[in-house]
Amino acid sequence: MTLLETDETMAQATAKGIKNIVLVHGTWADGSSWSKVIPLLEAKGFNVLAVQNPLTSLGDDVAATKRAIELQNGPVLLVGHSWGGVVITEAGNHEKVAGLVYVAAAAPDEGQSFLELVQTAPATPGNDQIRPDAYGFVSMSPKGIYEDFAQDLPKSEQQLILATQGPQAFSALQEKITKAAWKDKPSWYIVAVNDRMINPNLERLLAKKLNATTLELPTSHVAMLAQPEKVATFIIEAATNVGKK
Repeated sequence: MTLLETDETMAQATAKGIKNIVLVHGTWADGSSWSKVIPLLEAKGFNVLAVQNPLTSLGDDVAATKRAIELQNGPVLLVGHSWGGVVITEAGNHEKVAGLVYVAAAAPDEGQSFLELVQTAPATPGNDQIRPDAYGFVSMSPKGIYEDFAQDLPKSEQQLILATQGPQAFSALQEKITKAAWKDKPSWYIVAVNDRMINPNLERLLAKKLNATTLELPTSHVAMLAQPEKVATFIIEAATNVGKK
């Protein structure tokens, strides 16, 4: 198949909607952060894969995401939460990616890091609960999980997040985007109105900058765990309409 034929096949598949969805988790999380959304998407006939980011560097997370993309047969809708937004901004340049969905996520510009982006807005309470270790990784304190990261979840779910959180290399947060996929790919954005990790007003500004179809949800930072049905519906709408945008 020639490159032209590949492009035509991709265009035809995109016009009919996307069936492959790759989910990218954020900092202090793993692929299970999508556990409530995955069955809802699969029930509608979507092929879903959640990436397990090592959280050791931006390059490592992008590589893990690209491997997941390349396993898919046909075009992909790439969904990122929080730090996962940085990952999909870079990995979304892959030729199979037809659209991007940001869930309370960072979307840096070219030459910009996660830290540089979030520092353009007033700091959030969760900032004060980030704890570095002796190895260059950062984690969230119990207070941070309960009050700032997932304040609207049941205690049992908060405890699970605390126990399974994935520490992130602080250096990754300083790595810069080389090419921002949202400049070329259609985007969707969920603003978490009660977010205490990423400033909700920054999320709104990013959604506007990306010219993204936007949904605001009155949730904590983990919108996909707080209101999974609405998040899943939004992702399905993106997958259905990506070829029309």
